[in-house]
Amino acid sequence: MAIQVDRLTDDALLLSSEEQKRLADQRKVEDIRNNHRGWSKHLRLLWLLLGPGILVMLGDNDAGGVITYAQTGAQYGIGFFVPFLVLMIPVAYVVQEMTVRLGAVTGYGHAELIFTRFGKFWGMFSLVDLVIGNILTLTTEFIGMGAGLAVFGVPLPVAIILSAALLIAIVLSGRYFTAEKAVLAFAIFNVVFVPIAFMVHSHPIDIWHSFGNWSIPGGFTTAFLFLIIANVGTTIAPWMLFYQQGAVVDKGLTPKDIRHGRIDTLTGSVLMGIIAIAIVVTTGSSLFAHHISTSGFSPAQFISALAPFGGKVVSVLFGLGLFEAGFVAAVTVAMSSAWSFGEAFKVRHSMNWKLHEAPAFYSVYVGSVVFAAAIVLIPHAPLELIAITVQVIATLLMPPALGFLLLLLNDKELMGQHVNGIFSNVFSWTIVVGILALSTVLGVTTVLPGLIHV
Repeated sequence: MAIQVDRLTDDALLLSSEEQKRLADQRKVEDIRNNHRGWSKHLRLLWLLLGPGILVMLGDNDAGGVITYAQTGAQYGIGFFVPFLVLMIPVAYVVQEMTVRLGAVTGYGHAELIFTRFGKFWGMFSLVDLVIGNILTLTTEFIGMGAGLAVFGVPLPVAIILSAALLIAIVLSGRYFTAEKAVLAFAIFNVVFVPIAFMVHSHPIDIWHSFGNWSIPGGFTTAFLFLIIANVGTTIAPWMLFYQQGAVVDKGLTPKDIRHGRIDTLTGSVLMGIIAIAIVVTTGSSLFAHHISTSGFSPAQFISALAPFGGKVVSVLFGLGLFEAGFVAAVTVAMSSAWSFGEAFKVRHSMNWKLHEAPAFYSVYVGSVVFAAAIVLIPHAPLELIAITVQVIATLLMPPALGFLLLLLNDKELMGQHVNGIFSNVFSWTIVVGILALSTVLGVTTVLPGLIHV
């Protein structure tokens, strides 16, 4: 269970260095609760407790997500996907809020709980499910970072090597709080996509009208369904469950902090939705509106194609945003692998350990980063296709991950008074059924093309 903040000072001497750092953070929170009042208290608590939810959501708007949203807007405009992405905001919040409660109440990471409650077989099943998705996702992050830096004239091999080095350096600080705040500061650049949407001369009235339109140019085809599933995969993915719960535990949140954890997650969910919509509006109001075919476009070609609609500055800002999206996501995705590996094999798994204290934990992180970077450097790899396909795979891997999450949240012995309510259960199982239905229809239309076309 989580370390309690009311332990005696002398007892802290018996704790590991990891636990001492976490205990110190928890005591800061408790001190603010006891000695501050009003807005000062709430703002100080938000500063200390916010992080996992915002990071996981902005990480979810990763390089693959940006590419998927850009392709979505370019192919189908804003008539269907803007309202669709608004609906995905509560989906992301409900799913991730459960990880906050699970981590704060139990003090254990997601993989560790699955191994403990369901046994080694299902634990390994969930771990393999995560690892496959994470390696593929990390590959898309390097695709995005490489394309983003290309705008500034950086050759792809140099961009990939520099990105990998920065990713490794930022996590080897040996302190969760330090790394989290550094990545959060970097994540601010994610909002650059919002002004870009207006710089390409999109009209707010058209965005408003899209909520009453829901049109599907070309009808309901396999290609359209493929993008629907890809957009779902950019909203919820297995790594997000493992990352946020691991971050909640590493940060030392307790049941008293669940309220602020919810605020953190809601803030991240809304930001994620706004930014996703901005990207769809950007390409929908420019490339789609001017009938520019983007089939087979690489990420770099998308950036270049936007220049005629908003000038060089749009290309530069889009490239900056794409690099940032890939970077923040790469940290969160690789960390979810490292935390899960440590939990599964019961080795030290916290950023509060230094490198020499937790070599296996950091080796998984560094190994994941290096392996994904190497894949992107393969000559003539179909990078844009990989980026979108990964989002589809993330969606298809989600039902078993959600199933484990819901079983844990409904375990009264584990969760006590924080057990799932009726709303969370109904909403979450609806998501599972919906994903399974989409996957089934995609399979049928792939095997029997032309069967569904409206």
